[in-house]
Amino acid sequence: MVEFHYTVQSNKSVEEVIQALDTQLKREQFGILWQLDLTQKLRDKGIEDYTRPFHILEVCNPHQAAKVLSRNELVGYFLPCKIVVYADQSHVHIGLPRPTALIGFLNSTELSEIAEEIEKTLIRVIEQSK
Repeated sequence: MVEFHYTVQSNKSVEEVIQALDTQLKREQFGILWQLDLTQKLRDKGIEDYTRPFHILEVCNPHQAAKVLSRNELVGYFLPCKIVVYADQSHVHIGLPRPTALIGFLNSTELSEIAEEIEKTLIRVIEQSK
């Protein structure tokens, strides 16, 4: 069984990691469609007791998205891909839910092969950003 997530640690700040991710994603023809500062959003909603930095980036390669959607529209339930950046007391963490784990629910060899390619690319982006 495929592990659900891929997560690494970084000695960079959250902001430095997000900047590095943006740069590396662009090199791989991905872009950040949307970024959520979850900690700030919780504060905005009156929740003050969650103070650790936690960011969710929704990322996409439009060509890959069109490719998988043209084969099965249920893939849209998994799109866009997510990368999270969060901090605990001592480290910044960078991770993603593995596209291969998510696509596995659809039992398609063709889609699994595409998801594997996307996963390798996103892991490379994360490794180069840490």
